[in-house]
Amino acid sequence: MKPESFLPEDYRPAEDEPFMNDRQLEYFRRKLLNWKTELMAGSRDTIEGLQDSTRNIPDVADRASEETDRALELRTRDRQRKLVAKIDAALRRIDEGEFGYCQVTGDPISLKRLDARPIATMTLEAQERHERREKVHRDD
Repeated sequence: MKPESFLPEDYRPAEDEPFMNDRQLEYFRRKLLNWKTELMAGSRDTIEGLQDSTRNIPDVADRASEETDRALELRTRDRQRKLVAKIDAALRRIDEGEFGYCQVTGDPISLKRLDARPIATMTLEAQERHERREKVHRDD
């Protein structure tokens, strides 16, 4: 085991240590991998549930209700599939040494933001500017 891959259970990245040092990178790698594992398990459960619940329901209202539930579940899983792609991209950024830095400004993304949303690609300020621009162009 490499020394940098050892992390105490209670480790949290701190502002007073070098930004994106080996311990921080390992912390975020584990956080992302755990998140991905949870999403993939949920996806498997959904697929199994949909296969198990395939049945002929004679009542039209009950059938419509079940179809609505299935559509909602599938939409949720589609969002999670997209989230898994973002997690994979974040893991690639860790491997390439680009994780934790804004793709727009190149500035470090705050540790609090990364801890809350480890797939973040922009600083909070850059994200807000992006969303304001997006809103302005959407209103046209």
